[in-house]
Amino acid sequence: MKISIAGTGYVGLVTAVCLAEIGHNVTCVDIDERKIRILNEGRSPIYEPGLEELMVKNKERLTFTTDYKNAYKDADVIFIAVGTPEKKDGSANLQYVFGVTKQIAESIQQDCVVVVKSTVPVGTNDKVERVLRENLKKDVHVEVASNPEFLSQGTAVKDTLNANRIVIGVETKYAEEVLRKVYDGFGLPYVITDRRSAEMIKYASNDFLALKISYINEIANLCEIVGANIEDVAKGMGMDPRIGDKFLKAGIGYGGSCFPKDTKALNWLANFNDYELKTIKAAIEVNENQKIKLIKKARKYYDNFSGLNVAVLGLTFKPGTDDLREAPSLQNIPILLEDGANIKAWDPAGIENYKKIYPKEIKYCNTIEETIKDADICFIFTEWPEVKNFDVSLFHKLMKYPLVIDGRNCYDLDKVKNNGIIYESIGRNTIYGLDSENSNLQYRDEAATSICK
Repeated sequence: MKISIAGTGYVGLVTAVCLAEIGHNVTCVDIDERKIRILNEGRSPIYEPGLEELMVKNKERLTFTTDYKNAYKDADVIFIAVGTPEKKDGSANLQYVFGVTKQIAESIQQDCVVVVKSTVPVGTNDKVERVLRENLKKDVHVEVASNPEFLSQGTAVKDTLNANRIVIGVETKYAEEVLRKVYDGFGLPYVITDRRSAEMIKYASNDFLALKISYINEIANLCEIVGANIEDVAKGMGMDPRIGDKFLKAGIGYGGSCFPKDTKALNWLANFNDYELKTIKAAIEVNENQKIKLIKKARKYYDNFSGLNVAVLGLTFKPGTDDLREAPSLQNIPILLEDGANIKAWDPAGIENYKKIYPKEIKYCNTIEETIKDADICFIFTEWPEVKNFDVSLFHKLMKYPLVIDGRNCYDLDKVKNNGIIYESIGRNTIYGLDSENSNLQYRDEAATSICK
């Protein structure tokens, strides 16, 4: 089939490449000329494992352009995969969706199906259909379908090619048949429903996962108070098939382009309709508080961070991506800088993006060893494999004061013991392993003070 896709972000580009992989001819449209130039050079403008390789493999079936009129005019199917950023009130900004919709209406010259893949509030597909019909320039038949995505950054290609299900929201049998022709090559199960239900499936799915994360983080916080181990608790919970073991890893909250935005959008939608989603509202609050938990932990040891050498391991919101959206580092580093800390940071993918925010305020390092050398404290914000596989004994050998505050529970507690460091994590006991040569560090925590005497 001849397919056009509006938007070359994570959703649009990954969808395009994977559809080309199963044999479709796909044209990607974007207003960013620089991005289109990069794509036409066979390079991916986003960091996503496996994406660039598939781009090269399927280059004969992929076209990248800023010329939307030619891209849309004779397409069988047109996907809308543009951004729906969060407004100040938490609602989704749909200006890009409707802007593209008008361009499609003015450009198409044959019957086609327009598919909304962007995450949009319930009822948006109905509005897209209305905008299309109000702006059509040719006497053509257009159907609108909802087809939400469920990919995760860092595993987006795998998630698309091996999805659990393909959700299709349609109002006619014709639109369903067209979407089946698009996706039959994947050999995946379908969920066929109406458009509004498909829109809600997306929000309900993401927000449920956000709820699980917030719930396990609250349990982790209580575990610290009562002396339980969150990893054992999560293991015991996860073995129950009614609960499952996914999204039960305690940490410093969720980030990225989906969960924060989608929870706020659904909360806004409920409020707009005079209904309160108490669970979603609580998840948002829990997540915001969780992101600065490491700073609160560090305050036990230092009244302020003025003049301290602070090491930061991980800048992105999760491993496997260069995306900084809603990353915990973006909430913690400003606090450290405002306090007067000297920050050295390491991340294998996110540094260039971080430099756009802090070009000079932070020293960026190429290795973990360089980052932690002579540090007074080390924060771990992202569980990159390089961090999880790091030799923990080097914290003691290289840091000035080996105090490690880990927001992602990267290390087994038994392996941390007897390595000469103080190790704080989430929902687990603190490991005190400092030796006497570090006893001049002024710890406010009584247990730590007794260890360091």
